Amino acid sequence: MKVGFIGLGNMGHAMARNLRAAGHELAVFNRTREKAETLRQQGARVADSPADAARGAELVFSMLADDPAVEEVVFGGSGLLAGLGQGAIHVSSSTISVALSERLAEAHAKAGQGYVSAPVFGRPDAAEAKQLWVLAAGARADVERCRPLLEALGRGLTVLGEKASAANVVKLSGNFLIASMMEALGESFALTRKSGIEPKVFLEVFQSVFARSPIFERYATLIAQEQYVPAGFKLRLGLKDVKLALQAGDSLSVPMPLASLLRDHFLEGVARGKGDIDWSALGALAAERAGLDEKSRG
Repeated sequence: MKVGFIGLGNMGHAMARNLRAAGHELAVFNRTREKAETLRQQGARVADSPADAARGAELVFSMLADDPAVEEVVFGGSGLLAGLGQGAIHVSSSTISVALSERLAEAHAKAGQGYVSAPVFGRPDAAEAKQLWVLAAGARADVERCRPLLEALGRGLTVLGEKASAANVVKLSGNFLIASMMEALGESFALTRKSGIEPKVFLEVFQSVFARSPIFERYATLIAQEQYVPAGFKLRLGLKDVKLALQAGDSLSVPMPLASLLRDHFLEGVARGKGDIDWSALGALAAERAGLDEKSRG
């Protein structure tokens, strides 16, 4: 298929490369052109704008950091909305607000285009290894057209019906669960460390007794070993996602007190200059609140 791909960060670059490896004709766009150039060597065309990447494509993926970035590449004269042909589909894999997802669905419908929300669970290494878990929601026919490409990106696919924003609700709920898990892990490691227990000992207990999910075990290891760099997912983006989950809860009158607490802790992390390290640095904040300095934690 003729595919456009917009957004070549840690996740998008690997996803685009896997689509190209699966044999699809690829046009790519990234605000920092150098990241796109590496895909040219694999046969991709480097586009000059989002509209250029979308022009002639059957599907266009976007994988961007937040709502403003998505709005910038979709709308306007050089946006993908302007370049995408009638009947073509925008596949949004970005973690964005429910409200923006609904706005995108409406805008594409008015233009005679399809829209599928397809956010993913997984870190950059999972994207590299095609081990993402993909969510998808949108018109049934559009999802089915996208299915082979979505399945080429990961180890599994969950289809969530015809309301595109349902995928965003599930993605935000899942990220809230991960953030909650990291907060609990951070507090548990801080308590055991301050009690004189070596982090590796508590990690062994965790792995033997509690670990059932690769996600849970992965973040426990990062917190135990304080491996917050390089960032697989930045702490400031965790703040963004928890805020979006709270917004979704507010719109439906769903109280989320733990999400409110997590928002404050993520905000604390950004205020302390940790916004660009891995979001599992909630563990570092918990250790600092417990009065554990780096020497005592090492």
